[in-house]
Amino acid sequence: MILKRKLAALTAALIFGAGAAGLALAQSDHSGHDMSTMSASDAASSPAAMGYMKAMDTMHAAMGKIDYSGDPDIDFARGMIPHHQAAIDMAKVQLEHGKDPEIRKLSEEIIKAQESEIKQLEAWLAAHPGK
Repeated sequence: MILKRKLAALTAALIFGAGAAGLALAQSDHSGHDMSTMSASDAASSPAAMGYMKAMDTMHAAMGKIDYSGDPDIDFARGMIPHHQAAIDMAKVQLEHGKDPEIRKLSEEIIKAQESEIKQLEAWLAAHPGK
């Protein structure tokens, strides 16, 4: 139940464009890590933080290249694809660097769900090219 609530909360945060919230959640578990000796600049340059930042930068670049149609349905679908891809990329970074079993399971669920939704969005766009 807790995982479902966390997944719902993370999905909502991503949907509403709060990528920073997703980054904060991904970085919030530091169990097994002694962060007391790490400065903020060290933490920001850690491999995980660099991976999260790269995922967000890639998403922002892709979203900036969207050819907006003026149709809210098409534009939503086009914008959500890179948004979901960023969630996948961030979850992969967490799996590479994270240790907490609960968050790792959540990351695996995010990857599966977001990949499915990207396929659904792509199929919908293919079926509605001139909507």
